[in-house]
Amino acid sequence: MSQFVLEQQSGVATTQQQSQKDKIRRLVWKMAIATLILMAIGSATRVMNAGLACPDWPLCYGELVPTKQMNFQVFLEWFHRLDASLIGFSAIFLVGTSWWNRRSLPKWLPWASTFALFLIVFQGILGGLTVTQLLRFDIVTAHLGTALFFFITLLVIGTALTPYKATGQGGKLPAISLIASVLVYLQSLLGALVGSRWAVHQCFGGNQLCTVMYTHIFGLLPPTIATLALVFVSWRTPALHPALRNLANIAGGLLILQIILGFATFRLHLQVEPLTVTHQLIGASLLGALVVFTVLAIRDWMDTRSISGYNQELNSSATSDVSC
Repeated sequence: MSQFVLEQQSGVATTQQQSQKDKIRRLVWKMAIATLILMAIGSATRVMNAGLACPDWPLCYGELVPTKQMNFQVFLEWFHRLDASLIGFSAIFLVGTSWWNRRSLPKWLPWASTFALFLIVFQGILGGLTVTQLLRFDIVTAHLGTALFFFITLLVIGTALTPYKATGQGGKLPAISLIASVLVYLQSLLGALVGSRWAVHQCFGGNQLCTVMYTHIFGLLPPTIATLALVFVSWRTPALHPALRNLANIAGGLLILQIILGFATFRLHLQVEPLTVTHQLIGASLLGALVVFTVLAIRDWMDTRSISGYNQELNSSATSDVSC
């Protein structure tokens, strides 16, 4: 009877733990989507010359909602700050929930959520400096770089909490996807530098900053090769987990679309604002797909190593018993 009661209590505790993990996982994925939207709004704010539409910070014309000064540019900058604030409050809630329920959650989760909160606070400081320092290019570039890193952190947390059954067929894919992710992130920073310095306009208008522009263009080669290698190896890997295969196909499709958008943006001299915004959005989505692939591939490798080690331990134990 007592054994039955203990099993029941254990089952209830396990259910509660899984429930907490599911709630946090859903929150993290929602935050990741909101961050992707935030970066798109930030890109629209930049290309529409709305970065200084609100001359003060953190308020806008000294108000929470500047109804008297509201126009399209002011709305973009104001909504950008609103979305960032909502994500910030969500990050605070994530940290509080993770630490409060830390006994029923993975040990790494409270620390990872705290790191995410640190990034969003730092991102807010950079956001304020972009206004007070009148859109200084290095601060604007760091602003986007931190946003991407925060986005990556959320994806890592969300993917690590997602149920996944390893197949042990990853091979070298974790290393390839990690390299591709790093290269795409660096290429995104180069793109942010091109945008913050208006290098394309200055190069075509007065032959200035052409080096910055061409560095971004030719910098496309390494991440392209790495991503195509990931897709090729995924196609050639038998019995690969369907999630990894789908992510590889998505990454390949996003890469092709990103190259087309980049070429069109270059040819049109960044004169079509929605095209420029979509170019950055697809770049961030490609990075996200590669990051999720990397985390799942590493989990696949780690789970396989754990199973292999466990089997070796059983075999060793069985051999010892036979010898005795």
